[in-house]
Amino acid sequence: MKHIVAINASPRTVWNTAQLVREAARGAESEGAEVEVIDLYRLEKFTGCISCFGCKRDPNKGKCICRDGLYPVLEAIRNVHGLIIGTPNYLGDVSAGFRALYERLIFESLTYKNSPRSYNEHLIPVLFIMTSNAPKEYYTPFGYGGMVKNYEDTLGAFVGKTKTLIAGNTQQVKDYSAYDWTMFDGEAKIRRREEVFPKEKEKAYSLGAEMVKSPWQRA
Repeated sequence: MKHIVAINASPRTVWNTAQLVREAARGAESEGAEVEVIDLYRLEKFTGCISCFGCKRDPNKGKCICRDGLYPVLEAIRNVHGLIIGTPNYLGDVSAGFRALYERLIFESLTYKNSPRSYNEHLIPVLFIMTSNAPKEYYTPFGYGGMVKNYEDTLGAFVGKTKTLIAGNTQQVKDYSAYDWTMFDGEAKIRRREEVFPKEKEKAYSLGAEMVKSPWQRA
């Protein structure tokens, strides 16, 4: 049986990002995988990399030694067959929780050698999900697309080949009339959630199933 870790790196546990991560998890389960779903912001206290360099010395080369809330997550990722991870776009980047995990996940594998570059020999398919209040059209190479590609490339080099699902122009709140937000057409946001978001959930489900049935390999 294949094992998958699915991580919601949004502080909101039932909204856009969480739903897409769980749909991808359901897709993986439909192909017989055992999936562990983790809400990152419900873990015990954790931090990003503290630059202790413990992961660069024997006997812990390639393994983060910081024993906080992220330690069991990193241990789980080290032994699974695929990683699903989702984050909202906050101020043009990932959430703080995602960034903390990303720092720890990547840095523990970085050798600081010309060859090999990575301690990690267990490469797995990665599904990177990003939800965004901004429309998907903003994700061009000269817009948010450059930021996304950086995460894709780095995850691809140190964790495994990465596919990306972007859900743009998302509905942020249930009742826009409760806020004095003149930038948004709340009714249009709600209509989009009703008409388009279900298709994005179907795409997440399909990618989760593909991860197990026909896992994408490193190029």
